[in-house]
Amino acid sequence: MAPDNHGSAENKSRARFEALTAARPNREDAEAAVRTLIQWIGEDPDREGLLDTPKRVVRAYEELFGGYWEDPTAILERTFEETEQYEEMVLLRDIRLESFCEHHILPIIGKVHIAYVPDGRVVGVSKLARVLEVYAKRMQIQEKLTAQVANTINDVLRPKGVAVVVEAAHECMTTRGVHKPGVTMVTKTLLGCFRDDPDVRREFMSFVGNPG
Repeated sequence: MAPDNHGSAENKSRARFEALTAARPNREDAEAAVRTLIQWIGEDPDREGLLDTPKRVVRAYEELFGGYWEDPTAILERTFEETEQYEEMVLLRDIRLESFCEHHILPIIGKVHIAYVPDGRVVGVSKLARVLEVYAKRMQIQEKLTAQVANTINDVLRPKGVAVVVEAAHECMTTRGVHKPGVTMVTKTLLGCFRDDPDVRREFMSFVGNPG
């Protein structure tokens, strides 16, 4: 039986939140920073249409980046063992992804496919999407996001295997820089039987349209 790491994971999560809280600027400082950026781009922050923009931006950031204040492992804690020995793949396909790249804070928009093969217990299907949402609501690179989702599911559920595929467009290369619209980046993380068993991997890829 795998060791119960819940206590240590909980302590790490609490320590992380405490460190974030201690280093977090107050709301007034955040609004002042937005005001500075408005001035820097050449606008007048005292113009009527921009008077409340710093407050709106800070409120929007609270929503868009709320994943820093959530623990993705806690989402998967409640599982169900009455599965009638179900041992086939569980797949959640075409989950919408909305995140922001950590290099330019511009949108990453796409879809995600998440699958796992249970080993005696399953989790509510919406929880898979919630784990993705927590990590997506942080500044990201797609490769890290893909691995984080797969590793969290694997570490908490201890299934026979986990597969995560992300297909996304990055606004940092479509609206600026090289200006290449219509480009999709594909990343995947395969663990356990998805990595080691060609038949399982082939079945998963056929279900998600073999994106790469």
